[in-house]
Amino acid sequence: MSYNINMAVKRLNHAVLYVRDAETSARFYESVLDFERLHSFPGAVFMRAPGSSNDHDLGLFSIGERAKASSAGRDTVGLYHLAWEVETLNDLDELAERLGNAGALVGSSDHGTTKSLYAKDPDGIEFEVAWIVPADLLDEAALEARSRIGRLDLEAEKLRYGASTRGGIGISQT
Repeated sequence: MSYNINMAVKRLNHAVLYVRDAETSARFYESVLDFERLHSFPGAVFMRAPGSSNDHDLGLFSIGERAKASSAGRDTVGLYHLAWEVETLNDLDELAERLGNAGALVGSSDHGTTKSLYAKDPDGIEFEVAWIVPADLLDEAALEARSRIGRLDLEAEKLRYGASTRGGIGISQT
């Protein structure tokens, strides 16, 4: 079977999450990740990430306070996490502090070509925030590190790549 590459999917445009309370979740995404509230109606909020040109990046739909936590990955199939991209390692460092202060930060990883934080929103839905190594800065060490998950040392990465170096867009490839 052949496909017309011009008609291929290019990227994820937005995500929609079922949450206990859309307003509570919206306040979290506004205060911690600087998402902008675009519009809402009872039980739903639509938001855009800073610097995005999308109509919206995130839709939040309330399903009630008695909703059970997702068991995806434990005993059901389902989404593991969403990943948001930042421009600089300084941005990633700032978000590490903000997520930590909010009690949302659950981990960090060095994936070689990406430097990532992992956090959970008020409903325990996991998300990733990543800085992507620009293609022109990739070296053998970064490419080889993709086969493992290492400990993230943000200070060392800022020294290596530059704290204000703009990250790659999408997947960094040589």
